[in-house]
Amino acid sequence: MMKQPLTSYCTILILALILVWGCVKPPDYPEEPVINYIGANKNQVFQGSVGAPQDTLSVTFGFTDGDADLGDPENVNVFFYDSRNELLDPIPIKLNAIPDQGTGNGISGEITVKIPNILAGGNICCIFPDGRVCQVDPEFPVDSFFYYIEIMDRAGHISNRIRTETITILCD
Repeated sequence: MMKQPLTSYCTILILALILVWGCVKPPDYPEEPVINYIGANKNQVFQGSVGAPQDTLSVTFGFTDGDADLGDPENVNVFFYDSRNELLDPIPIKLNAIPDQGTGNGISGEITVKIPNILAGGNICCIFPDGRVCQVDPEFPVDSFFYYIEIMDRAGHISNRIRTETITILCD
């Protein structure tokens, strides 16, 4: 006699779980990637010049992509534009393919990009009023800028543009 109530209880519980699970809708993200700025590991960094300590700026942003086609190790798909001269080529970054998250429409997550102050690339350098770059000048001990960031998925959809906070470069 004890089996009947326990069986009924289990059946009701299973039906309730199926009903709840069936009502949960996956997120519905747009086909174009959407990004949002989360933060940087610092707001002050040494420039990449002879004698400067090695330094790295890490920038983190969140993303969603409705057609789940972010990342391609063969092509540049993350773009960091320097606010001091947006006409210059952006820092190109290749993002590995981000795996689909299973059920639902799209993917979401966070990306952290590390930008070193390497000498050869001059990714983080002071720009002086006379056009000199990546040098030490006691008249200009600091410079400041921010990055505009965009990403592109494999279908060629470009995300919205976000920006970092202002970053101070220590020029000497």
